Amino acid sequence: MSVYFQSINTAFIIFLLLGFLLIIPWLIFSYRKYGYLSVWESIVMYSFVFYMLTALFLVLLPMPATRDTCSLQPPDTVHYSLVPFSFITDIMSTSSVVWSQPSTYGRILTESVFYQAVFNLLLLMPFGVYLRYFFSHRRYWKRALGLGFLLSLFYEITQITGIYGIYNCPYRIFDVDDLLLNSTGALIGFLIAPILLALFPSRKSVEAKGKELQKVKYVSPLSQLVAVITDYLVIKLSWTFTLGLFITDGFIEFIYTTIGFFILFFLVPLIWNGKTIGTGIMRFKLATTKGNQSFWKSLLIRTLALYLPFMLSRFLKMVENIDIDMDSIFYLYYVWGSVAIIVFLFMMWVTLFLHVVLVLIRRKQRSYYFDDVANLIAKKESY
Repeated sequence: MSVYFQSINTAFIIFLLLGFLLIIPWLIFSYRKYGYLSVWESIVMYSFVFYMLTALFLVLLPMPATRDTCSLQPPDTVHYSLVPFSFITDIMSTSSVVWSQPSTYGRILTESVFYQAVFNLLLLMPFGVYLRYFFSHRRYWKRALGLGFLLSLFYEITQITGIYGIYNCPYRIFDVDDLLLNSTGALIGFLIAPILLALFPSRKSVEAKGKELQKVKYVSPLSQLVAVITDYLVIKLSWTFTLGLFITDGFIEFIYTTIGFFILFFLVPLIWNGKTIGTGIMRFKLATTKGNQSFWKSLLIRTLALYLPFMLSRFLKMVENIDIDMDSIFYLYYVWGSVAIIVFLFMMWVTLFLHVVLVLIRRKQRSYYFDDVANLIAKKESY
């Protein structure tokens, strides 16, 4: 059992990392497809990722400590079993069951060969349940069986190749019984899935709610927040994969980011009818609430409001990193100034975090500070 727990723990750790990286892409996908963030769809998506990781690590872990797995095995080791249903023969030959005495049949449940067969049957059963949720109709059972077989085949090929050459010999065998049991498990999961899925919202209801919400012109605060984060990520990624590959100077990065802010948050929406890259992806644009205020002035105010927290953080950190000798008469002021900077930055980001949470909770009753001071609103576009 410890081996299984090790696999689950490893999957959970990697899942946390992937879950964090997938947040923005998933929010973008969800809003573009449904028009809102479906909590149930998010649960399905993240649980599916966690399950797939867990199943993979249950198949692969524990891994040998050395790449030279050939040295750990006899020269005549056979790395495959191509006789179907050999697990039944193994159970009958290794079991302590006396077949003429029905009272001993229960001993089968204690045999390791039996446990292994049950494990392989159960491994892809959740996969079948997920497929039923995605495909909805029972008539796709052949597709579920085929996908279960392909996934099982992927596992077996991964094993027989020593994880595609990482190990010079396989440390687990290619077993045709695993293919049969895994595929059957996926099919069983697909067929019994309605019993479980009846307790939860159907995919059709999620899509129907999305169609109704898409008729409303209101843009949710979460959608607006995702658009801002997307624009900021464009700036950071453009630095990382261009000048950032050759330059490590923090001041140059600061200048680059400053220019990026004004290009993406000011020039792009000014030219592109109120849309930034982020708002374009999220399918809304910016518009003024006051007809007598110039649009470019509103965009400039919004850009400065977004840029200010970033600018203060970077500027104060640069001041904090100034090296002053302990014997200098200014050292005491430097220490207290550093403390003040830390406290100020902490209070600023906590205030911004609470502001974002409040806007997300109250929705239509509040707007983000950068839109409020600029007299801008988000307007959903028609597609």
